[in-house]
Order: sequence, then C-alpha cells, then structure tokens
Amino acid sequence: MAEAVIVATARSPIGRAFKGSLAGIRADDLMTQVVQALLDEVPALDPTTVDDLFVGAWDQAGEHAENMARRIAVQLGYDHLPAVMVNRACASSVQTARMAANAIAAGDGDVFISGGVESISRYSRQTRVGSGDPDLQNPMFRAAQEVSESYVDSNETWHDPRTEGQLPDIYLAMGQTAENVATYCGVTREEQDAFALASQQRAAAAVADGFFAREITPIMLPDGSAVTTDDSPRPSTTADGLAALKPVFRAQGTITAGNACPLNDGAAAVLIMSDVRARELGLTPLARIVATAASALSPEIMGLGPVDATRRVLAKAGLGVDDIDLFEINEAFAAQVIPSYRQLGIDPAKLNVHGGAIALGHPFGSTGARIMTTLINGLRSRDEQFGVETMCVGGGQGMAIVLERLS
Repeated sequence: MAEAVIVATARSPIGRAFKGSLAGIRADDLMTQVVQALLDEVPALDPTTVDDLFVGAWDQAGEHAENMARRIAVQLGYDHLPAVMVNRACASSVQTARMAANAIAAGDGDVFISGGVESISRYSRQTRVGSGDPDLQNPMFRAAQEVSESYVDSNETWHDPRTEGQLPDIYLAMGQTAENVATYCGVTREEQDAFALASQQRAAAAVADGFFAREITPIMLPDGSAVTTDDSPRPSTTADGLAALKPVFRAQGTITAGNACPLNDGAAAVLIMSDVRARELGLTPLARIVATAASALSPEIMGLGPVDATRRVLAKAGLGVDDIDLFEINEAFAAQVIPSYRQLGIDPAKLNVHGGAIALGHPFGSTGARIMTTLINGLRSRDEQFGVETMCVGGGQGMAIVLERLS
C-alpha cells in the first residue's frame, strides 16, 4: 500500500483580524498565492498531474462561499484541477490532510494539495464570530442554551446535561466552553496566564532566531506591498500585564484576551503525495503521515477534544506518548491546553516549543496546515523523528495526526 508523504509546505504570515496586515486581501486571493508558492517549491511536479485540491475553512459564506477552492484553482490557471471545500471548524485543514492520506491509501490518486484559509476580516456581518442568528438555530437546543446562560454570572462547575436527560448546548460560544473546562478541570487563572506568557516568550524567541521566517511565504497585497511576518506575537507581554486583564466571557471567569487566541486571517497548504510518486520524481519527502484520528465529546467542553483524539492516533500508530519528540496542541485557550496535556501525560518541554496560537494566532481553517508546517520545521531544526499535532474543534470534536520526519 502506498504511503502518504509531505514534500512541501507553505504558509502565509498570520494577520490580526479587522485591522491587521491581511485585512485588505480576499481569502481566495490569499490562498491562491500560498498554493502557487507551494507548487513553486516542487519544480519537478507537473501541476496538471495534481489529482485534487482540498481547502478547509470554517466560514463558507460571503467571499468564502460557492466552493472557494474551485475558484482558487481557476485563478491559478489550473482549469483541469478538481477542488472542494471542507468544514470541520478549527480542524478543517487537518481534515483535508486526512482526506489526502486516505485517498492515497485507497489508490484514488497520487498527488493532492491540502490546506486551509480563513479571513475573519472579510466575514459578512451575518457570519462574523459571535454573532450567531437565533432565528437560524434549531429550537431543540433552546433549553440547553438557557442552562448555559445561567453559568455566565455564576461560578457553577460544569456538569454533563446528558445526565439529566437534556441536550448539550451545541451553539455555546467557544469562550464559554473554555470557562466550562476551566471549572470542570480546576484550571486557575494564574495557571492560564503563566501558560500564555510562556507561549509569547517561546514565539518571540522563535521569531528572533529566524525559525518562522523559514516557513512563511510573503504575501503581496493589492497595493503592491508585501507582508512577511506574523502580526500577533507580543514579545513585550508580562505576567503583570496578563494579570491586569479582565475576564471576557463571565464576570467571575478566568478567560481573558491574554490567555486565549486572537482572531486572525491566514492561509497554509501542504503538498501530499504517494511515496511511489515522490520516488519517481526524485523527491526527498519532508515527512510521512503515520496515522490520523478524529474524536467527539460534549460540545460544552469541546476544549478537551485533543485528549481522546491523541490517544486514538497514538494507538493507531503503535506509539506511546514517550515516543513522541514534539507535540503541537492548538492553543485556542490556555484553559483547555493545560488539562489536555496533563491528562495525556505530555512533558511540557516537548509542547508548543515555538509558541502557539495564543501568541501566533488561529485563522480557523488554516490552522491545521499551519501547525503541520511548524511541526515539520521544528522536527527538522531539532533533528527529531516523531511529532503529533492535535486540536479541539468547535461543536465538540478533536483531531490528531502523527508525523514522522524523513529529511
């Protein structure tokens, strides 16, 4: 059976939403530049032999709508290239990589472009984060929403509504789910702020030594200027500054703008092909996809999604936690990363060693491919073998992938 290998990666800088460096560029134009840069990395590949383009995004309305992936293919001049949009919320571009790996294993093709994009700056008013329209929500969940709303002004510990015969609140805001996890798992504000500070410090060190410069594709804006660096890292962050921030979601809560990821714009892509095709083209793959997994749990504590997903993917790979050299858990909130890595028994010295989304940002659809790019970069720079990327997923899911570095 053919194995799926990664032969190239590309990612844009990550811009801050609304007023950041990428706010003025459409998502399809942004992703088009990233895909072209990806293909430029592999001149031995004839683009007409690419079997499919998989693009992930959470929002698929407004400028993101109408199969944006196919629009990207046509913008590139590749009328021959099939393309499809994928939505598994935050893990959309983890899912696209899984689709490519599964297609290769099934003999459905040899070469796939996998990635994702999100331009929160370009969301329509109706789809902008946090502006869910109650008229569009299924009324079956209204009773669950009323219970969730009662938590906002209380310190009540989360309990599973299923035990009382109720549906969970699938529409619950992500910050509220993080507050649930914090109370359910006993994660303090001080622990969250300390984790966030470490993320900022690690990202600052990685920027300073040129780590991220190796993986970033410059993006040309409509005005002719270029964006070459991430917007969000804040090297001046201090413990006192984080401690001074007020909770965002609950009056007595612990989630702040400092210990959660910001809203962002960005795109990323990886070129995945069969090991057979890579050999035919004389390519030395960067890594192989060893195993993938998806899991699910209550939407109200979605932040714990990495726990079961990671356990499943390690079992598939025949590996244990101690066999993994680097872990990347997407930092949607410090409140969910902390209990996730603790429950898994991950050594913090192996976790998000170059910072994570709290510092770098989280453009939903692109984050899976961005993390994959950073994980491969990290394994290569440290001469390590195995890496795991995993994340929680809005709606109550988790995803994980095991990679083995090959060069």
